[in-house]
Amino acid sequence: MRIALINENSQAAKNEVILTALKKIVEPMGHTVDNYGMYKADDAAQLTYVQCGILGAILLNSGAADFVITGCGTGEGAMLAMNSFPGVICGHVEDPVDAYTFAHVNDGNAVAIPFAKGFGWGGELNLEYIFEKLFGFGHGQGYPKERVEPEMRNKKILDEVRAQTFLPLLECLPKLDPALVKGAVSGEKFSELFFDNCKDEKIAAYVKTLL
Repeated sequence: MRIALINENSQAAKNEVILTALKKIVEPMGHTVDNYGMYKADDAAQLTYVQCGILGAILLNSGAADFVITGCGTGEGAMLAMNSFPGVICGHVEDPVDAYTFAHVNDGNAVAIPFAKGFGWGGELNLEYIFEKLFGFGHGQGYPKERVEPEMRNKKILDEVRAQTFLPLLECLPKLDPALVKGAVSGEKFSELFFDNCKDEKIAAYVKTLL
């Protein structure tokens, strides 16, 4: 699995802490981590949590990433932004139980974590435990055992509903402020990471028009 890390501006200073915890847990599992930044608070490319949603949607819909780790101060804004786009099911995860149940009940492809609220002594340990439960035990197997069948059925229903209520990504993005979208893909290492891993030629071509 290719996992993308995206940080918005208010919590950019924690990028290295989050990246270290993520790589420590998932790389021994065989997963790959791509760090899209922000890398530090004074980066030239400043991402808002709304732009985290845009960037995350581009990565997931293009196949450049299989899963996105993002967040903001509370995690709420980043989750709402991510879930504004097709092809994204983002959960709000504060602790390892959230991570495990989201992976198995909701079987999504992104999480938004509060990187300020409640992030104190032992914060990096909580991140490690979150990533362990999120990636270490599979996805979509249902929870608890007696609810496996209805939970899996409900997930399929949700996917069907979302397929009817969301426009394709390439119909959504051109309707947004071009400067907003361009800012989302202007990170220092975006082009290097994205174009090497993008699997959708149409999305790649659209992104090139922005850059």
